[in-house]
Amino acid sequence: MTEQPTSHEGRQPLAARPQERTRPRADSAGSPAVPAPAAPSVVPAPNGPPADMQDLAATARREGDRLRFTGAATRRIARGIDLDEIVLGLCRATVPTFSDAILVFLRDPLPVGDERPVAPFVLRLRRTDRLRLAEDSGDFSTSALLAGVTGASLSTSSLTSPSVDPHTDLTPASELCEVRPGGALSEVLRGVRPVFGDSAAARAALPELLGADRTVPNGHRAILAPLRGRRRVIGAAVFVRRPDRPAFEPNDLLVAAQLATHTALGIDKAVLYGREAYIADELQRTMLPDSLPQPTGVRLASRYLPAAETARVGGDWYDAIPLPGSRVALVVGDVMGHSMTSAAIMGQLRTTAQTLAGLDLPPQEVLHHLDEQAQRLGTDRMATCMYAVYDPVSHRITIANAGHPPPVLLHLGGRAEVLRVPPGAPIGVGGVDFEAVELDAPAGATLLLYTDGLVESRLRDVWTGIEQLRERLAATAQLTGPDHSPPLEALCDDVLDMLGPGDRDDDIALLAARFDGIAPSDVAYWFLEPEDAAPGRARRLARRALSRWGLEELSDAVELLVSEVVTNAVRYAERPVTLRLLRTDVLRCEVGDDSPQLPRQRRARDTDEGGRGLFLVNRLARRWGATRLSSGKVVWFELPTRA
Repeated sequence: MTEQPTSHEGRQPLAARPQERTRPRADSAGSPAVPAPAAPSVVPAPNGPPADMQDLAATARREGDRLRFTGAATRRIARGIDLDEIVLGLCRATVPTFSDAILVFLRDPLPVGDERPVAPFVLRLRRTDRLRLAEDSGDFSTSALLAGVTGASLSTSSLTSPSVDPHTDLTPASELCEVRPGGALSEVLRGVRPVFGDSAAARAALPELLGADRTVPNGHRAILAPLRGRRRVIGAAVFVRRPDRPAFEPNDLLVAAQLATHTALGIDKAVLYGREAYIADELQRTMLPDSLPQPTGVRLASRYLPAAETARVGGDWYDAIPLPGSRVALVVGDVMGHSMTSAAIMGQLRTTAQTLAGLDLPPQEVLHHLDEQAQRLGTDRMATCMYAVYDPVSHRITIANAGHPPPVLLHLGGRAEVLRVPPGAPIGVGGVDFEAVELDAPAGATLLLYTDGLVESRLRDVWTGIEQLRERLAATAQLTGPDHSPPLEALCDDVLDMLGPGDRDDDIALLAARFDGIAPSDVAYWFLEPEDAAPGRARRLARRALSRWGLEELSDAVELLVSEVVTNAVRYAERPVTLRLLRTDVLRCEVGDDSPQLPRQRRARDTDEGGRGLFLVNRLARRWGATRLSSGKVVWFELPTRA
C-alpha cells in the first residue's frame, strides 16, 4: 500500500484516498480489520442549515460582537485626558451596549504615583449613569437604546428598573463608603477579578458598597469589577442589567475586566498628569509678580493667561523693576518650550534680570548677561526677551530686544504704531551683540509689551497678529476720544478679547505701561562740590524749592534729612554730589555720589559722635533706600506731601 503524505509532525495523514474511507484496514500485526465507525447522521433543518451550525454561528457572532465592543470601548476610554473624561468614557461606552446602568466608585483621596494611600480606605461615588427611560410609564424603547445614555449627578440619577418597584434603586445611601479591613468588599477588591452579582462574595460586598439597606434589585444581574491601577486598587465599578435582557455570561467577566483595567490605568495617568500640570502651573505663577510696583510717573497693568489644554505650561514672564532716579525697567520674556523645565528656566532668568537691573546696567548689557546665564544653564536653553527702561523726567525710553515681538505704542490721539526696534538674536544663542535704541515716550502714551502667544497661532502668522493688535488698540482708543487715553485695565481686557477660539496655542504675558511722566516744573536738580559747606548749601536749596512748590510745612524734616544724607555722601565722594527733588504724589529726594559702598543703618552707642543719620531717615521718612549704580550709588527717601 502506498504511504500517504503526513503533516509536519509526521503522525497523522493529511488526507485519505476515497477507497480507503470505506474498506477496513488491518493493523501491523495482521489482526482482522476493525470497521470504521459510521459517521453520525445529520438531520438538516427544515428551512436552513443544521441546528448545531446555527448555534455555532450565533456563538461566533456574540464573541465577535464582544471583541468589537471591547475594542471600541477601550479606545473611547483611552481618549480621555483628565479624570472626569475617563470616567465619562467608561459610562458612555458601557451603557446601554453592555449594561443598563453603571456606578463608578473611586478612592478618596486618589493616591498619586508612589504616594502612600491615606487611611481609612474610603470609596466615593464618582459617577452613575443609567439607560434613559423613553416614557414616563417606564418602558425602554428602541430609540432610547440607540440614543445612548444620560449622565446624571448623584442627587438625580437612579438605577430604577421599569419592571420593579420604582422605589427600588441602586443609588447608594451615601456618597462615601469606608472599606473595612478584612471585610467582604475588601476581599473582592483585593482579588482584582470581576465577580457576578449573585456570587457569594458579591452578595456580601454589595451591601457594604451601596449601604446596609441597598442591594441589587430582584431579577437584575450585576457584575462587581475592582479598578486596579499600576500599584493598588483605586476604585470599583458595578455593571447592572435589567431582568428582560440576557444575563451576563462568563465571557462578560473578561469584558468587564478589560474595561476596568483600561479605566484604572487611564485614571492613574490622569491623576499623574493633573499633579504635574498643577505643580508646573503653580511654579510658573509663583515666579510671576504677585503685584506690580507703583513707580513715579508711570501706571502699570498686566495680564497672564496659561496656555490651552494642548500646552498648559510655558515660560512666559513679565516684570516691572523700580530703578534709581524714579526710572522703571519693563521686562517681558518667553522661554521656549512648554514644560516644568521651561517654567524653572523662566524663574532663573527672571531672577537674573532683577539682579542685573539692580546694578543699573544699560538694557543691552542686561541682555548680554542674560544670554551668558542661559548658556550656563544648558546648550538648548533659549528665550526671547524685551527689556526697556523708562525715565519719567526726560520722557524717554531705552529699549533692547532679544528676538522678541516688537512693542506697540498707543499715542494719546489714538494712533498706534509698532516701534522699530532691532530684533536681535534670542537669549542663549551666544556670540551676538545686542543693540539698544532710545525713543520718545510722550505723556499719555501707552506702551504694550507682550509675548508671541498673543499674536501668533496655528491660524495666523506673527506679523498678521501684530497688525491686528495695532488695529485693535487704535479702534479702542477711538472710542474714548482724542484727548483721553482708554483705562489701562479695560485696555488689557480688550486686547485679550481679540483672541479667537483657535488662538490659544501658547501662554500669554501682557504688560501695559501708561506714561504720565514728571513735569520739568516738578523737578529740582543741583550739583554739590564734595566740601564741608555742601550740607548747608543743600539745606538752603531744598528750602527754596519747597517754598516754590508750596510745601513749607515739610521744610524742617526735609532740611534735616537732606543734611544727614549729603553729609554721608560728601564724606566718601571724590566727584560732585548730585541732589534732586521730585514732586509727585510724594516728595522724593535723591542724593548720588561716586562711592559704591552702600550705607547701612546701625545702632550708635551713647559715646559715638556719628552713626545716627540713617536712624533719623528711617524714623522720619515714609520710605527710603540705597541703590548701587555703575558709577556709584544713590540714597533716596520719600515724604508724604499731605498729612
